[in-house]
Amino acid sequence: MPLATARVATTRSARYIKQLVSHMGHKVTTTLGHDGRGTITVASGTCTLMPTPDTLELTATAVDTEALGRVQDVITRHLVRFATQEELAVEWSAPIDGADLEPLAPAVSDYLFSQHTPADEVLGGLAAATRDAVGEAAHMQVSSDEGALLTMLTRLTDAHFAVEVGVFTGYSSLCIARGLADGGRLLACDVSEEWAAIGRPYWERAGVADRIDLRIAPALETLRALGEEPVIDIAFVDADKPAYPAYYEEIVRRLRPGGLVVLDNVFLGGRVLDPAYQDERYVAMRRLNDLITTDDRVDSVMLPVRDGVTIARRR
Repeated sequence: MPLATARVATTRSARYIKQLVSHMGHKVTTTLGHDGRGTITVASGTCTLMPTPDTLELTATAVDTEALGRVQDVITRHLVRFATQEELAVEWSAPIDGADLEPLAPAVSDYLFSQHTPADEVLGGLAAATRDAVGEAAHMQVSSDEGALLTMLTRLTDAHFAVEVGVFTGYSSLCIARGLADGGRLLACDVSEEWAAIGRPYWERAGVADRIDLRIAPALETLRALGEEPVIDIAFVDADKPAYPAYYEEIVRRLRPGGLVVLDNVFLGGRVLDPAYQDERYVAMRRLNDLITTDDRVDSVMLPVRDGVTIARRR
């Protein structure tokens, strides 16, 4: 349970963050963003510090509860020391596991589902067919609001050539294909013809089957076969997580200026935020999330849509 938070009442949050980052930066790794957000990484773990008008929001992470306690202690001691003009109450939450985090509270999630253009009969039918055919694995299908987002982004980029890595039963493929410009084409990459076959009748019903070029082969091979020209207008990645960094690189180098790459599941159920999770898929996603924020080829934003969605635009 290596995460804990604290909301410290103060109108001097930005000042305290600057002081902490400056003072502790002589001995440990610290950063200070233009938005006032600071990070302090000590041997035991990391604490992020976010200023708001009336609170200082702290989030501490570590690999285990003992290490987390050390992070909390060092941050609390230094913060209280700098608060010479007021008495701060630093009360940490109980440690929680990253998998228990809820990016969207149930009530908010339910409201969001009701506040987007509703899925039509074809999309609804494909969602139902997926649940009937694959059971619990149906959670791998994108939600209806994320599907609506994909259609909108595809239209906004006036996409003529789209790429999808990870088709599953083809719900996201259908959403992207519907957003393509006249004559547009979607290169859909997957390794399972069986699951993709569930979506084919619905592609036909929607009148977009002729826009979707399904390639049953390792996606990296398919991407590399495209050559080196920047031909991709929009790409969506929702496949095997350890390979995300490789998919991202192969796609970004082929994105035209203004093109988008959209990556799903960047939270991985909250486990990406929790350094206790060290399996390959979590480590790879953390590495990619950090890489994208410093990649000077793109501008990016991470959205709390379902299990986390990152959108990166080629400069």
